[in-house]
Amino acid sequence: MVELALDQIKHNSGAIELALTGSDIERINKSGKIAAFLDLEGGYDLHGDLHLLRALYRLGLRSMQLTAHNTTNAFIDACNDVYTWGGINDHGKAVIKEMNDLGMVINVAHASNAAILQSVAASRHPVIYSHGGFFSIVDHPRCISDEAARAVAAKGGVIGIHFGSLFNNPQYWKWQRPNTPIRPQPVPQPKTPRIFDSQVTAQTIEEVDKELAKTVPLNFRGTIPDEYWMHVDQLARVIDYGVTLVGEDHVALGSDLDGGPELPREIKDISDYPQITIAMQKLGYNDQRIRKILGLNWLRVIRQVTQGK
Repeated sequence: MVELALDQIKHNSGAIELALTGSDIERINKSGKIAAFLDLEGGYDLHGDLHLLRALYRLGLRSMQLTAHNTTNAFIDACNDVYTWGGINDHGKAVIKEMNDLGMVINVAHASNAAILQSVAASRHPVIYSHGGFFSIVDHPRCISDEAARAVAAKGGVIGIHFGSLFNNPQYWKWQRPNTPIRPQPVPQPKTPRIFDSQVTAQTIEEVDKELAKTVPLNFRGTIPDEYWMHVDQLARVIDYGVTLVGEDHVALGSDLDGGPELPREIKDISDYPQITIAMQKLGYNDQRIRKILGLNWLRVIRQVTQGK
């Protein structure tokens, strides 16, 4: 995945450049290019091999989500999978220490509530929750609790607000919930994570892709009635909830544009970001607050973690 990203950056070098630090982001931006700061969603290795982590760092990876997407791995519990470790285990703490030592941003999105709290406590540096909603608004397990959001903010971290209706629109969630399988929490604890219990190694990658395609995209595939569509003003209200909860220095945009859940009516791709700016202006936000939410908060954390500033 890292090699694929690097190949794309190289192929489009006239428009985009790899950034390894906060200073790189500013320099590249001033040159008129897009700065690509790589984050790996889904856990770099299900077993947490620190040698592989160091190798990926040398390739240019500077941020990583700890969980294996929605799946509990060998060192941290995912939010809607089996709770194996009660949060993180000792090796999870070792992974976090190694990322601190390397200067990598720790991403706790998709982690269980206990795992988020323990990861924040174990890290010397701020951690990020890159994309999700607030559990107090939509009680989906992928959404962050107020307790965990406050902990992330208290450590200097940032909560990225997902754009999807599923995580931000209570009416949509109420409509979809009967058809959305949610694993009860907590569940009986296996001795090892579920992914290791039934691992099949004889399948080809083409066979695995064909099987996975049955469940992708993850979002609703039918027609959404007008009353359940989310508009950008509701997304702005979720942002405002976060600002009220943890302060304007700890909220940002975590779009997940191609992640599955349906986007607000006014947003189809990245070209529609100005719609969010307009919605925040309607809330009475000043330019300084808006600039923080649009990117300066991310930049602050990246600079602090990668450069110690």
